Amino acid sequence: SFYEELLSHGILKLLTAPVQGMVVKEGSINYVAPQGISSVVKYYLKQSAGADVLYEQHVTSISLQDGKWEVSRKTGLPEQFDIVILTMPVPQILQLQGDIVNIINESQKQQLESVSYSSRYALGLFYEAGTQIDVPWAAQYITDNPCIRFISIDNKKRNIESPEIGPSVVVHTTVTFGSEYLDSDPGEVQQLILNHLERIVPSLPKPASIKCQKWRYSQVVTKAVPNCPGQMILHTQPLLICGGDGFTCSNFDGCIDSALSLAEAVKSHL
Repeated sequence: SFYEELLSHGILKLLTAPVQGMVVKEGSINYVAPQGISSVVKYYLKQSAGADVLYEQHVTSISLQDGKWEVSRKTGLPEQFDIVILTMPVPQILQLQGDIVNIINESQKQQLESVSYSSRYALGLFYEAGTQIDVPWAAQYITDNPCIRFISIDNKKRNIESPEIGPSVVVHTTVTFGSEYLDSDPGEVQQLILNHLERIVPSLPKPASIKCQKWRYSQVVTKAVPNCPGQMILHTQPLLICGGDGFTCSNFDGCIDSALSLAEAVKSHL
């Protein structure tokens, strides 16, 4: 039903562009978000009947205060909430300070510590309108390069080629490269990726701009939190609960499963 709704509103479309080297699992269907994956998030926020969304709020500490959760941030005053839902990567939950440190019991801590994530770099190359990128594919999985795992001509992959909008290329590194260079100088990492990219696709024109993004917690690598139904209740009154792909798997299905599980758990506490 989630896919049907998003397809009917044009938020998702079936992936029809040619992708070289993609392993297709039997019975699976691949989609693309023409306006980017953030359009999925924006669509659901619009359905939320006026959720007040604040960005760039770096939570540092969660403590009990007068029957509520007091949440502290890097900047700004602490705020109090009746319910707190944490969906950041699991290692960041374990880095939080305050009463939450003692609220997470030993068994839960062991479960949370057992989750492991891959780390990657993503490189974006942006071109002026009218630039031609002459390759026969929209995206390609690379299996024989120590640095690059995936390359996408993003407007081709999304099937939104337009003379008014310049093309863009997205590159994802391998897991091995990501872990090896995780704390290296970003400028050096960017140049390394560009060097490998030039060898793989020598015909790429010079971009107008480049952005290199470190993705410390990319995907759940081997296993999510064991023995959890998509979420974990850390405290009941007031409710403190965590979920996200770390409790299922790192794809859209996993996110939906965790979200439904979280919603049921929260509803039963209202």
